[in-house]
Amino acid sequence: MKNIFLATIIFMMGYTLSAQNALKGQVKNTQNTPLAGVTIISTTNSSTGVSTDENGNFSISLNNPKVIVKYMGFESKTVILKEEFNTIILQENTEDLEEIIVSASREEQKRSEVPGAISVISAKTIEETKAFGIEQIVNQAPGVYMSSSKASGNEQHMMAVRSPISTKSLFLYLEDGLPIRPTAVFNHNALLEMNDVSFGRVEILKGPASSIYGSEAIGGSFNFISKNPTPELQGSLGFEINDLGLSKYSLEASKYTSEKFGIYLGTQYIQRNNGPIEHSDYEKFAVTFKTVYHISPSLTWTNVIDLVDYRSDMSGSLTQEDYEAGNYESDQTFTEREAKAFRFRSTLDKVWNEQNKTSFNFVFRNNEMDQIPSYRIKQFRINGQLTGEGAGEINANSYNSFVGLIQHKKDFNFANSSLIAGATVDFSPQSYVAESIAVTVDPNTGINTGYTLNNGDYILNYDADILNYAGFLQYEITPIENLKITTALRYDRFEYDYNNLLDGQAGPKDSENNYDNFAPKIGFNYNFTNRSGIYANYSNGFTPPQTSTLYRNSYVGVGGEVFDLEPSNYDNYEVGGYFVSEKWKLDAELYILNGKNTLVTLRDENDEYYNANAGKTRSYGIEYGITFKPVPELSLTHNGSFAKHRYIKFYEGGIDYSGTDQQTAPSLLGNTQINYHPQFIKNFSIGLEYELVGKYDTSFENQVDNGDGTFSTATYDGHNIFNLRASYALKHFEIWAHALNIFDTLYSTRASYNQYSKENNYSVGNPRAFHAGIRYKF
Repeated sequence: MKNIFLATIIFMMGYTLSAQNALKGQVKNTQNTPLAGVTIISTTNSSTGVSTDENGNFSISLNNPKVIVKYMGFESKTVILKEEFNTIILQENTEDLEEIIVSASREEQKRSEVPGAISVISAKTIEETKAFGIEQIVNQAPGVYMSSSKASGNEQHMMAVRSPISTKSLFLYLEDGLPIRPTAVFNHNALLEMNDVSFGRVEILKGPASSIYGSEAIGGSFNFISKNPTPELQGSLGFEINDLGLSKYSLEASKYTSEKFGIYLGTQYIQRNNGPIEHSDYEKFAVTFKTVYHISPSLTWTNVIDLVDYRSDMSGSLTQEDYEAGNYESDQTFTEREAKAFRFRSTLDKVWNEQNKTSFNFVFRNNEMDQIPSYRIKQFRINGQLTGEGAGEINANSYNSFVGLIQHKKDFNFANSSLIAGATVDFSPQSYVAESIAVTVDPNTGINTGYTLNNGDYILNYDADILNYAGFLQYEITPIENLKITTALRYDRFEYDYNNLLDGQAGPKDSENNYDNFAPKIGFNYNFTNRSGIYANYSNGFTPPQTSTLYRNSYVGVGGEVFDLEPSNYDNYEVGGYFVSEKWKLDAELYILNGKNTLVTLRDENDEYYNANAGKTRSYGIEYGITFKPVPELSLTHNGSFAKHRYIKFYEGGIDYSGTDQQTAPSLLGNTQINYHPQFIKNFSIGLEYELVGKYDTSFENQVDNGDGTFSTATYDGHNIFNLRASYALKHFEIWAHALNIFDTLYSTRASYNQYSKENNYSVGNPRAFHAGIRYKF
């Protein structure tokens, strides 16, 4: 009897052990990349589960082989595991991915863990928008206003995020987390050198981000994340056209050629002829080529090549008389801009183990820009009458950049904490030359009809070596449940070595200019649930003077000492929160941005531009976004901001402008969209968009002399614009149409006061126009 009992026990133990098989496998995404940290849980016993290792591998012992596989940003999946090796592929969840952020730290994290105002323009939103200009994408973010005149085409633009509308270096433009242009070389032109066909996603981090990205990340950082290769061959061939003179051709192709190697190619050619404004033609060719090579499950090598060839007329702004009369004739006939940009980025991402990973980055940039700028053209007058003569310049700017960046992240076993440490160096030798031209003006029409080069009459001719090196740290910790604290600190050093190639003939004498900065940040998130929370932060941002600003300041005579402008420095204080439900998505933030030594560009009575530090400024306001989906096929979104932008301490021309509003700084910005996807028409969508820009001053307060002993302030009344779009997909084809400015409202994308002509100048917006496109997908 005893032997029978013992045999029964042994049999039962053997049966149990055989039933609890150790099942093994690997979890990957659709790009064949192993996923670390994926949770595999038994469907019959939720306490039984494992996570994948750094190579995506797992091993689990179960009585029942049915499991649920979960991973942040991916659709959960129920799988019955087999005794042989299991390969599990997870699909990305578009809605969840909108809550996954990489721009706050160059590492993936949930939106609820970022103590800052960040907006995500997802791949789905980009696809539905069918944008033919970058501004149609980024203006969907609260508090963002990218102004670009489609009437004059050519992608040249101005930007406003927690700041006046300007071309100032207050915004950092990134591709896959790395700056498109080097510091101090007029980074505002970076968006001309982008290929929007390749955008897979855009993340906009508002407020200073200098603690991670360094200088120029003041009002906002725009991270354009490129598309990745797809498992199977996918691509498209597209054509777009509108009655503003623009046509666009695009091609995309993507595929993993093997389990380890994938490629993406995206290219476009745009041309514009005979638009509403004379002399506004342009052409642009852009190509992006990306390869992803999974050398091993823990090592990935990514390479990206961008090539952009751009040429554009520069039509300039309209006078007040022409603007109000609807006369779109340009005074320019020869001003233009040419740009050639080449960028190469190589990145190695290494996962050492569950707690350590490192990213190694190298970037090479080569850039050439030649122009006859319209904003440098002056017409000579005597007693207010045109003389038939004028002046301007031809200039050329080129640089090479060599950039290295290394970033390491370590996760710790206590309080869900992690440390990011990194260092970067950017060496960018630059050359700049500008020669004067004599302009011929038709005194009857005011049109600049031609020019001759004044050979040897140099305005500037110099080389400047720009060296920026930096180190940064970011530490995150969750001391109690639902509370995350983030601290960061970055040190930057800038060294400019300016060599005047025309000593004693033009420009200031040789100079070395150095700038240092420590940029701290501290913030916290407290999440009441996984769908609602609040945050607060303090962050610092700064930007050193651009080389063009520093070495061609009109304050400095030939051979004089460089007028060493101060770096602009900003302190940002912010609180915000978010709430998400099945039908509602809300987010809002309050901020105060205090600026010191804010750089402003002024125009004197001789129609000369010069640069100065503005003492102290303050911008403060509220930004908010609301999305409501009453039914799955209908969504209503409103993004807006209300802000004030003030001079706190500023003197100009002996006049105290302290306590007054800054110019070109609208208090109200808004974008509202209604999108409808009817169930009774499959693959059809229609949307209505409303754009609001509020009234703003174009001059200093009481700068306008009315001629009767009184003074007033020049203003722009703002505008309200409605756009309509629709799209329809049938099998492999997709067609769409946009109706722009459907009420044919006369408006300006930016207006400014010209002290020389004593009136406003306007960058005119587009009249009513229609845009259409067709795409074949394969």
